[in-house]
Amino acid sequence: MLEHLTELRRLPIGGLPEPSFRARLRAELLSGRLAAEPDAEEPVRPAPRHARRGRPAPRRPLLSHLATFGLAAAMMVSSFATYQAVPGDSLYPLKRAAESTLVRLSADDAERGERELDSAKTRAKEVASLLGSADDGPLVSKTLKDMEESTRSGISRLKRAEPRSPKIKKFARDQKEVVGPMLPQLNEDQLAQAEDYLHYIEGLAAPQ
Repeated sequence: MLEHLTELRRLPIGGLPEPSFRARLRAELLSGRLAAEPDAEEPVRPAPRHARRGRPAPRRPLLSHLATFGLAAAMMVSSFATYQAVPGDSLYPLKRAAESTLVRLSADDAERGERELDSAKTRAKEVASLLGSADDGPLVSKTLKDMEESTRSGISRLKRAEPRSPKIKKFARDQKEVVGPMLPQLNEDQLAQAEDYLHYIEGLAAPQ
């Protein structure tokens, strides 16, 4: 192109290019245009269109779903293990803390008393599960003591709220069926604790 401009500048003002120059320029321009155009035999493919404009909505990766499921499963397993814990287990303090929280959140004395009696029932089952283990001595004695404290506190609250509640007699009968069979497996000190407890709840179950 620069070469052609140089040749044109050499022409006198108002003069026309020679026929040979015009023919050569026309031939070069035509050859350049054809080279720039796509082959007529080759189909022109349209440019791909985006399904939608803007940034696509992010997708949560599969790993995130698996992590969420794993966390939920771990929480369920942990909750079940906590519920099944017995004195001496690492999760047992968490179980007792959950029970205490439920008692404190009770709406009134009747509800609180019932939850304390539920705790006493749980302590009785824990004593039964501890019997025969290698270190059952101190744990059994402590659990029997906690059972009695929960029973007396629950009965006291329930009597204030519902003096003639049938729940008290039912609790006493149920506890007697759980604690009574333990007696032959208890040592001397534990036996004294259990017998005192049974004597207390038998008075609750007596007809009035």
